[in-house]
Amino acid sequence: MRIVVLAGGIGGARFLRGLKAAAPDADITVIGNTGDDIHLFGLKVCPDLDTVMYTLGGGINEDQGWGRTEESFTVKEELAAYGVGPSWFGLGDRDFATHIVRTQMLGAGYPLSAVTEALCDRWQPGVRLLPMSDDRVETHVAVTDPETGERRVIHFQEYWVRLRASLDAEAVVPVGAEQAKPAPGVLEALAAADLILFPPSNPVVSVGTILAVPGIREAVAAAGAPVIGLSPIVGGAPVRGMADKVLAAVGVESTAAAVARHYGAELLDGWLVDPADADAVAEVEAAGIACRAVPLMMTDVAATAEMARAAMALAEASR
Repeated sequence: MRIVVLAGGIGGARFLRGLKAAAPDADITVIGNTGDDIHLFGLKVCPDLDTVMYTLGGGINEDQGWGRTEESFTVKEELAAYGVGPSWFGLGDRDFATHIVRTQMLGAGYPLSAVTEALCDRWQPGVRLLPMSDDRVETHVAVTDPETGERRVIHFQEYWVRLRASLDAEAVVPVGAEQAKPAPGVLEALAAADLILFPPSNPVVSVGTILAVPGIREAVAAAGAPVIGLSPIVGGAPVRGMADKVLAAVGVESTAAAVARHYGAELLDGWLVDPADADAVAEVEAAGIACRAVPLMMTDVAATAEMARAAMALAEASR
């Protein structure tokens, strides 16, 4: 079975670990969000790609879900001693090595897709990891400065990591997405897929940013394979992170049914909600999307594998 997953960061990576356990013989292609990418200290940092790579390759910090295990922060501390920031983004010493290699290869003329493949040669994640685009795309968020009352636009990482989404997001803009092209292999993987999955990643700044690259949404909609999504909202709240803040920015309620309608029946064939949202099943099905209520808390690999099996079962039922 050829499975394609549109994945963001922690939620997408952890879901992929369960998917691999549920379908060990599947050919899995991951289209990773690069809208979170940022340039720091002269280096190209790709948080979502790295989180998938480290998680599936056994190098992730399990407690926080991002960054390397057994990490140290000597370089960060030395930079701070020189007064060089930002101090709010936690790059560790081991992590720095990945970004140095990536930046060197990009500087030598290799596209991001080729660089990602080279990095994965070390980590052996067991999936084919593709950036959504080789072109530069960065998600920005419009906020109002509480001190000056002025509206300004900041990088998503500053909004998410430094400000912890403490301000209302007034708009979310994937800068550069309209001019970007899908990375090599992305459209081909979608066209050849037997199943396409939207994991419980952020529907606005993770999966939504991937879909913002011209050609990808259209390829998902035109695919002959079932498209199944898993709700990142359980009981009216995000399972992890602050997805409610960016959902509000695009006029979507923080409910399992509202997120399904946000994707729409033109993309989704099926949608999984948690039993806490079982009353949403009828509402989602009224929108033309098959829906089932199954446990959606990724407490461990076994529980996540059951989620993946439920998605595959719903796909089979909706063929």
